[in-house]
Amino acid sequence: MGSPLANAIEVRDVVKFYGTVPALRGLSFEVPEGGRYALLGPNGAGKSTTLRLLVGLMKPDRGEVRVLGRDPADDYSVKAQMGYLPEDATPYLALTVRENLEYIAALRGLDDPRDRAEKMMDLLGLRKYENYRVSALSRGNVQKLAIALAIIHEPKVVFLDEPLNYLDIPTQEEVIGVLSRMGSTMLVSTHIMSVAGRLTDHILMISGGRLVWQGTFDDLRRMAKEEEPVESVVARLMRSVEA
Repeated sequence: MGSPLANAIEVRDVVKFYGTVPALRGLSFEVPEGGRYALLGPNGAGKSTTLRLLVGLMKPDRGEVRVLGRDPADDYSVKAQMGYLPEDATPYLALTVRENLEYIAALRGLDDPRDRAEKMMDLLGLRKYENYRVSALSRGNVQKLAIALAIIHEPKVVFLDEPLNYLDIPTQEEVIGVLSRMGSTMLVSTHIMSVAGRLTDHILMISGGRLVWQGTFDDLRRMAKEEEPVESVVARLMRSVEA
């Protein structure tokens, strides 16, 4: 019998305030190495705040977060092993697609930034836009570039905040294919059930800054009443917490 997988992501009793307003109220969860988990909840649930804490952009007021066993706010070395797509990400507007990719590849210390940029443009269908400045791109192509910048260094752990925003259906399928082939641990923040279902297999449901349910999609389906869609089960769980 093999040994259990280590946790790539750990959030323990985390509390975070914005001024006097609580964003997270004792949030705890774990994601094992290689896990693909969705952070699912309504707008204002604390999803984006959780991701910002996990990538070290903020520190919790109480509790602790760990990525690959280290504190991302204090240990810079772990950041090299993480990729992060914030919601409404904006690459460098005055640079071209190619320049953005080569610049980030160089900052990441990759051996051949030009070669890595070539691969990412081909992978995400950005080749014909390589000499376009970001300011001239459609919002969907900006999103594709932002995804490319988040994964260009083949990170061990990837944090994605609403990754399919602004993408048309063919492009969504293209991006889902790219992300699904990655071997990284993945935490995807979304309020859209279908996005969670395409990119992940486990759910961490949060509301009001607290974890309210966790399990697999099969677990959710088993909770459904006859012919009840999974989205209705999620809504029912959310309402039970708010009641």
